[in-house]
Amino acid sequence: MARLTRTESQTRNRDQVMAAARRLFLRDGYQATSLAAIAEEAGFSTGVVYSNFAGKSELAVQVLRAIQAEQAAVLATAMTGEDPLGAKIDAIEAWAESAFDSGWARLELEFALDARTDPDLVAQEAQRHDAAIDQFATTLAQLVPPAFAAFVPARAVAGALLNVAYGVAVRRTIDPSVTAERELKPLRDVLRSLGLLAS
Repeated sequence: MARLTRTESQTRNRDQVMAAARRLFLRDGYQATSLAAIAEEAGFSTGVVYSNFAGKSELAVQVLRAIQAEQAAVLATAMTGEDPLGAKIDAIEAWAESAFDSGWARLELEFALDARTDPDLVAQEAQRHDAAIDQFATTLAQLVPPAFAAFVPARAVAGALLNVAYGVAVRRTIDPSVTAERELKPLRDVLRSLGLLAS
């Protein structure tokens, strides 16, 4: 087996540290996870962690960006395509339940609370949130009939829906009775009343 170059070795180490951080952040939360625990999970010394990341907050930002990109892609797949509306809502519900149970919401909440006093982290988080809105707006725009596109502010709607979703997800972290099925029921009822969804 060929020996890795220095760059390849650094990339591998960084990826392994990221993967370890993701597992622990999602399992144990941001506050309870230390850099020492991440290093041990990855099979490295803390020196290797610090040689790739400035600290725990940078690791969390990178992990959250990766999760956000993955989840946006899954949600876009659920919302677009040729499936009937009912099937799309079912897919969105399944996505939401999976996201609720993954530890993602708790990680978002704990990191936001920790980052709120650091102006640089606040700015990074604002950029990340804006990127999420842009991604979601692009998906929503694909669902709006061309005749109505000029009257539907996709980005504003995307921002409002994401803020509601974040709120519901945070609520789920402290109240297990909050479910995607319950939260989507009003939408299903409205669509049924409009004749857009079968009973």
